[in-house]
Order: sequence, then C-alpha cells, then structure tokens
Amino acid sequence: MKTLFKRIAGVILLFAVSGTAWSADTTLLTWHGHAAFDIVTPKGKVLMIDPWLKNPVNPGAKDGKDPLAAIAKVDYILITHGHFDHVGDAVEIAKKTGARLVANYELGSNMAKLLGYPKEQMGLDTLMNVGGEIKIADGEVVIDMVPAIHSSGMGNPLAGEKEPEVAYGGNPAGFVIKIKNGPTIYHSGDTAYFTNMALIGEQKIDVALINIGGHFGMEPAMAARAVKAVHPRLVIPQHYGTFPVLTQSPKEFSERVGKMVIRVKVMKPGTSVKFKGKKFLS
Repeated sequence: MKTLFKRIAGVILLFAVSGTAWSADTTLLTWHGHAAFDIVTPKGKVLMIDPWLKNPVNPGAKDGKDPLAAIAKVDYILITHGHFDHVGDAVEIAKKTGARLVANYELGSNMAKLLGYPKEQMGLDTLMNVGGEIKIADGEVVIDMVPAIHSSGMGNPLAGEKEPEVAYGGNPAGFVIKIKNGPTIYHSGDTAYFTNMALIGEQKIDVALINIGGHFGMEPAMAARAVKAVHPRLVIPQHYGTFPVLTQSPKEFSERVGKMVIRVKVMKPGTSVKFKGKKFLS
C-alpha cells in the first residue's frame, strides 16, 4: 500500500513540473521557452536543461505568476554554458528540490562559489567535460557532453574595480541524453555550426533541440545545415523569439528542414510532447 501511495504521489509531482499528464511507459519533453526544457523519464526522473523559467515567453512567468511555485520535483539540472539565459533559475530550483548539477567542472565550481548553488549537490558523479560520459538516475540515463562553438562567461556578483564583470564558465557544450526505453535527445546549447556535428549524428539522435535565433548562435539557414549533419528523426527549434534581437519566427528554418524530409515540431512555450520508447507520439 505504501508503494502504491508513493507511485501516486510521484505522478502528482511530475504533473506539477510540466502541467501535462505522464505515464510510466512514456518520456515527456516540455519546452518552457528560450532554451529551457524538462524531461520526465519512463521511471519518473526529472531532468531540467538550461532552466531559465522566468524568461519572457514562458506563459508560467506572465501576469505576475511565479513559474517556480509549481515545481515539486527535479532530480538533475543540466546547464550547457554559463550565460544568464541558460543558468537561469538553477540555483533557486536546486535549493527547492535538491537537484544535482550536471555541467562542466569550472562552471559548477563558480556557480557554487559565486551564485550559491549548493556545493553538496554536485560532484565527480555529475561534473564533467566535453568528450566525457556519465550515468545518472540509477543508470536509466546516460549523458554525453559534446562540443559547442560559443562562449561561457557568467555574471559575477563580486564585480568591482579589481574583479571582472564576467566570471569564467568553462567550455560551452551541448548534451546527448540517452534514456533507457526512451529517446536519445540532443540539446545543442548555443553552438554555431561546425562540420564535426556529423559525429553527434552518429549517436542516432531521435530528437534534436536546435538553437535557431541567430546573433548569439546559429542563424536559421545554418541551423538547418546543422540538422542535416546531425540528421535526427525529429527536430524542435528553440532559442528564438525571446528578445527582439533574435530571429522571431521558425518559418524559414522549418521550410529548409522540411525539404530534407526530416520532421519538424514547432512547440509553443509551456507545451509538451510524448515519446513511447523512441516513437514520437504527439
């Protein structure tokens, strides 16, 4: 009976994370706008990627709402690089949920020292670097940290005459997230296109979360070229429309990718998609 109650409570908690029903044989992927996603695995583990939930296009952050208030469970927070719009609300979420940090070692260390991320919620089990691979969630999830061509400075709260405005954030990265009985997901971070992205595609990506906003990352045409190199079964555009300086519409990107006969799913912030095994359901 206690086990039953725990399972029911777990489903309620997972519903609170994404606002969408989850079942034990599916993987749920929710976009919160900008580069922020959460993933609920078939065993109910919750991963958040680049959790800037207070971004201006997230419906959970509009009209005075606090998008963190509904969060009851996060097991891991993955951060691609140190910019404010990717570190986002990680510290507050971590303090609320106990989530462990997956990031490069330098970024994790500076987030603990400068931003107050709980130091005990990171370690050699989760801090890594490009080229490395870790297993988390009792082995249900394998994470590869892959290259990204970008920068990774983070805001320095100790900035002054002798302290820099930007603190070191280690190497920027992307993540390939391999879920047992679920899809393999590639989050590009803010990378520019580079020819070796084809090596990422060798990992048989089921869904690629590709930045298309330009200016600070790939313009739509180059993002489409990245998709061709990675060749996922499904691509979801992200990191666009948040600020006026970014590309506002995914139309050009979608049209270019559509010509490659690769499926494009344009999500609205706050919505979710489901996978049963590796199969995209909706």
